[in-house]
Amino acid sequence: MEVVTTVAAVRERVRLWRAEGSRVALVPTMGNLHAGHLSLLAAARSRADRVITSVFVNPLQFGPAEDFAAYPRTLDEDERLLREAHCDLLFAPPVAEIYPEGGAQATMITVRGLSGILCGQFRPGHFAGVATVVAKLFNIVTPDVAVFGEKDYQQFIIIRRMTSDLLLPVEIIGAPTVRAPDGLALSSRNRFLSPADRAVAPAIYHALRAAVERLEAGDRDFIGIESGGWQALAVAGLRPDYFAVRDAVDLQAPRAPSRELVVLTAVRLGKARLIDNLRLALLR
Repeated sequence: MEVVTTVAAVRERVRLWRAEGSRVALVPTMGNLHAGHLSLLAAARSRADRVITSVFVNPLQFGPAEDFAAYPRTLDEDERLLREAHCDLLFAPPVAEIYPEGGAQATMITVRGLSGILCGQFRPGHFAGVATVVAKLFNIVTPDVAVFGEKDYQQFIIIRRMTSDLLLPVEIIGAPTVRAPDGLALSSRNRFLSPADRAVAPAIYHALRAAVERLEAGDRDFIGIESGGWQALAVAGLRPDYFAVRDAVDLQAPRAPSRELVVLTAVRLGKARLIDNLRLALLR
């Protein structure tokens, strides 16, 4: 595995791979890698000849009161894991390589209708930062395929829509959420959980599962299901930002044509803000 830190080095390596006729995949990450990230790498490997993983903690997606400085940075361990997973190239640029103008980034990408709801309501500007850095990475790497985790489902939908709207020639793949045995979705932010908080955290999955079971049983009282999920989380000691039932295609309220639903939640627990979701297909 090569490790590079500059845009020019990535582009030169991809140019050589293209000359060999190789298909290239990108797995964008913010590092602090775990088994969930490695599942993305496996999905990328199954779809391409060469795999690039980026490790970049993107300042544009953190709000003024959020945890950019505290976000765990474990590049040496990340590099070891990627080597063991047979990644071909690790792109780990400094902030100045991606944002040469620093905070004076004048061009931002906003996916209207998707970026201001759910997590976007509680993290203004977050998804503009995500869409902008992903567009930059796509422009740098020019991958044939890019893989994103479905735990960050709203992010996945936004990136898919941005890619479609901008006619970017990148196939967007969603990889299933990887969970601990008790159901908690693997996340870098789980490291912020105290032992007591970690014992409570599986209530997130249980609340989502209960909502899905109601929907699978034919219950279409969406407001009641959302209220029930919120209450279950609050009783368990979590502080929900939202608990929502949405159309899985566009994250709008369910309607007659909806063929697949997604139940999404974001909660605060101790020092961490955790997100998760479950999807289900509707029987016709």
